[in-house]
Amino acid sequence: MPDSQCKICRRMGVKLFLKGERCFTQKCQMIKKPYPPGQKRKRRLTPLSEYGRELREKQKLKNLYNLKEAQFKNYVKKVLKKRGKVENASDLLVKILESRLDNVVFRLGFTNSRKQARQLVSHGYFLVNAKPTNIPSRQLKKGDVITIKPQKTKKAVFKDIKTITKKIKTPNWLEFNVEKFEGKLKTEPTLEDITIPVEISSIFEFYSR
Repeated sequence: MPDSQCKICRRMGVKLFLKGERCFTQKCQMIKKPYPPGQKRKRRLTPLSEYGRELREKQKLKNLYNLKEAQFKNYVKKVLKKRGKVENASDLLVKILESRLDNVVFRLGFTNSRKQARQLVSHGYFLVNAKPTNIPSRQLKKGDVITIKPQKTKKAVFKDIKTITKKIKTPNWLEFNVEKFEGKLKTEPTLEDITIPVEISSIFEFYSR
């Protein structure tokens, strides 16, 4: 049965890959029902207003990174305060979002979704620089090393991790050692490294109103 995460993608009109592997199969609701929830297939959609378009882009990015409104708003406001002082505000926002510990855990292939990554980090499954942490929002920096706690590697959630991670293309700003269950930030992520189906400038306009 489709759940609320599938409805988010259908409402936004774009795949946000919130369900992990399911999103790459024919079971994906965006393939089976490529129209908004409650929307009859052939009904003509009303064009979005400028505000509506900005709201949609904001919702896309917020849901993509599995964030609550207050937390996401704080990130954007932080970047807006620096706009004009940094070379690229969009790049800075992506750097902040991608450098979150839960996102890095997901990008390394330890989990199949950011939601699952957040849950496992919260339950203390990972070490950063050999020290335990349970803060999904922790900002990582160049050189930081992420590993699974040795006593957690036998958990069912990691039973197929070697097979799964070998199929995943690690982003060029990360490196991953599957034998050691170890990932490392080689460099800071940039907008050029990330493909996201979002118009970030519209998000800045939304929060600048």
